Amino acid sequence: MKTEFPRRDFLKAAPLAAYALARTAKGQGLAESRRRQIPLGAKMQMPTPASRIKIEPFNYQGVRLRPSRWQQQYQSARDYYFGVSDDDILYGYRRAAGVNAPGKPLGGWCAQNSDTVFGQWLSGMSRFAKATDDGDMRDKVIRLFAEWAKTVKPDGDCGMRHYPFEKLVGGLVDMQLFAGYPETTAMLEKVTDWAAKNFNRDRLPAGPVPWAMHSGRPGEWYTVGENSYRAYQLTGNSLHKDFAETWLYNDYWNKFAGTAAPLNAHSVHAYSHVNSFSSAAMAYAVTGEEKFLRIIKNAYDFLQSSQCYATGGFGPVERIMPPGGMLGKALDYHQNSCETPCCSWAAFKLARYLTQFTGEARYGDWIERLMYNGIGGILWIKDSGRHFYYADYRVAGGVKVYAREVYTCCSGSYIQAVSDFPNQIYYRDSTSLYVSLYLSSEVSWIGPGGEIKVTQETEYPESETSTFTVKPSQSTAFALKFRVPGWSNNMTVRVNGAATDVPCKPGTWAVVQRTWAPGDKAEIRIPLRFRFSAVDPQHPHRLAVVRGPVVMVQEGNAHEPIFKLPETDEELNIWLTPDRPRGFFGMHPSDGTVVQAKFLPFYAAIESLAYRMYFDNDKLPFILW
Repeated sequence: MKTEFPRRDFLKAAPLAAYALARTAKGQGLAESRRRQIPLGAKMQMPTPASRIKIEPFNYQGVRLRPSRWQQQYQSARDYYFGVSDDDILYGYRRAAGVNAPGKPLGGWCAQNSDTVFGQWLSGMSRFAKATDDGDMRDKVIRLFAEWAKTVKPDGDCGMRHYPFEKLVGGLVDMQLFAGYPETTAMLEKVTDWAAKNFNRDRLPAGPVPWAMHSGRPGEWYTVGENSYRAYQLTGNSLHKDFAETWLYNDYWNKFAGTAAPLNAHSVHAYSHVNSFSSAAMAYAVTGEEKFLRIIKNAYDFLQSSQCYATGGFGPVERIMPPGGMLGKALDYHQNSCETPCCSWAAFKLARYLTQFTGEARYGDWIERLMYNGIGGILWIKDSGRHFYYADYRVAGGVKVYAREVYTCCSGSYIQAVSDFPNQIYYRDSTSLYVSLYLSSEVSWIGPGGEIKVTQETEYPESETSTFTVKPSQSTAFALKFRVPGWSNNMTVRVNGAATDVPCKPGTWAVVQRTWAPGDKAEIRIPLRFRFSAVDPQHPHRLAVVRGPVVMVQEGNAHEPIFKLPETDEELNIWLTPDRPRGFFGMHPSDGTVVQAKFLPFYAAIESLAYRMYFDNDKLPFILW
């Protein structure tokens, strides 16, 4: 976890501006009149053409989480970030500007100022404010912006360079889209105009050596485009589009233009390179160049086929792995298996862009895995900036621990990824409601016949069923579409208690098209069978145990041998039986061997609990005495 500069951050991946709030320029006075090429009163937004969008998320409006572990994490994050002192966040900026600076430095990576996280916090706070109509959070983010703006130099120099700047732009965009605060428009132009004239434009691609080049030079320059494109979509100001196009990463992206198995895409910084594909996604959204869509589709398939662990996490030692089994080999030596908050955020964005552009259900599988095993399966931020950084998947065993420093990059991506929970569950088009995640929640949708409310009741992924109660304002015809996980078998759909013949092909949407009356119910059942997941083709016996979308780990603190697992998925489902507490399973080998160590969901592993995630089953049992 090197701290030479605060790297890791996710581009403010708010959904496409096209699907955020439609906004006009009226009522913005002098600040609006200063915007380039946009006359006062003109329509501001430059939305993505409908031909490029198949389905859209709800953009933090109309979706509420209901009680669950993940709703508790969501609320905990909201309360934590809301409670951080405004004066502490602003301390470094005020001190540098030579004005009164009450409070104290945040510390850690934010010891000098809050650049590492500031834009991401503006973004996440704005999303929290929108999702729950949280006026207090909206007031906080506006205060932070207003006070920070006083420290920006008259020429637009805010003291930030590429890494924090692109996150700042994302935060300012999200303040308009989700906090309903259009006053950031003038600041967006001001700081971008300064950056366009003064930023280092070396734009050297990343490489494996020397170490400092893993993120290119200047560091992570290739992530700048996404949010500048979003600023262009929001404002229509070509300054932002021109600036975004300055940072296109064609040297890397073109490796994926014609293949999902490039031979020379490895050994570079993992999170930021995956994050860069969101800039390619926005390049497609704005320009319509089919090449960019092809690139991100191939990149997704590359990541799933060669870079991801069973959890959905990627990037051991913060690197894209070369072919030939290095993903599995990393489990022998490195505890920094995945930079979880940042990697989850990058994956959430890329998968959501692809879902919007293609309408395909399969991209929700990655989001689901990371919801339960990634960002939704780690230790929660607490105690003056203590937060989780690296997940540990080592074969020898791992533990969950907090980062040794406070307020690193992962405290910036954490707020964005967690605030994104409600925005990952549902999608819509003019005639259909899509359910991508099975998470206890409710959604209000303006469908073909008026307002429709759907409540999802579930204890998934511990339970196999999710029940949807449909409450339209009047009986109305529309399609309710359910994502069929790619790993699943024999998913079924019932309507008002009756079985249906709805096809449930893995990787597609199961479609129920009917006229829905108030109180109608649909129930889906996804059998949660155990299965083995090999880490890569070169390590076919290095296995994780997975139940549905959830990676299971075995307690590592029992004083007993590490026992051999069965040979087949069928035997695994016989050997593992429900135990206490709920979601835990005992292991009962067919020969009657007594095994004390239980299997539990990775998300249920508490701080410092020793666990084993991957097993070299061809080398077990392992007995020391």
